[in-house]
Amino acid sequence: MLITVEGIEGSGKSSIIDFVEKFLKQRGFKVAVFREPGSTRIGEKIRSILLDRDNKELSPYTELLLYLAARTQLIEEKLKKALKEHDVVICDRFFDSTIVYQGYALGLGRIVQRAVKMFSLGIKPDLTILLDTKVENGLKRIKRKDRIESRSLAFHRRLKRGYRLLAKENPQRIHVINADKKLFYMFRDVERLIEKYVKRK
Repeated sequence: MLITVEGIEGSGKSSIIDFVEKFLKQRGFKVAVFREPGSTRIGEKIRSILLDRDNKELSPYTELLLYLAARTQLIEEKLKKALKEHDVVICDRFFDSTIVYQGYALGLGRIVQRAVKMFSLGIKPDLTILLDTKVENGLKRIKRKDRIESRSLAFHRRLKRGYRLLAKENPQRIHVINADKKLFYMFRDVERLIEKYVKRK
């Protein structure tokens, strides 16, 4: 089972992923956790290029290709194997991020959807937890912003709209969690979602 966690910048993904990992392990599940871009030697190098604030000349198309390259490396090197050897794999971002960040917020449109379908190599999340927070709240939580986090407020607002549209299009897979609540209440909401989903599976 592949669970992905998505959301705009500063939505609390790391805290939720830590919680889900511990929650599942306490119930006897074998769990693996990855992040995008990254989790492989090559992926981490690509990550450093993508997030470096000095890389202002990086074109949207180059950005798209780098994210796809990091993802295919992760899938081929680690993710396929992990899905066979673990009960649950949790991934901090997956192809929904590409659709929203490069397709919607950067305006690359349908080319992104075609590229995502091709370079996800048949891997699709079983469950996606979308953390929904106010843009201003998310950005306030970030102390030192990287290249993506430093983009305009308009960009981040497009991200939020893009995620909401994606959730409406995929209601069976993408479940929205209010990330403006205190962590305790977010954990409670996620716990209920995971328990319900695992029972159904």
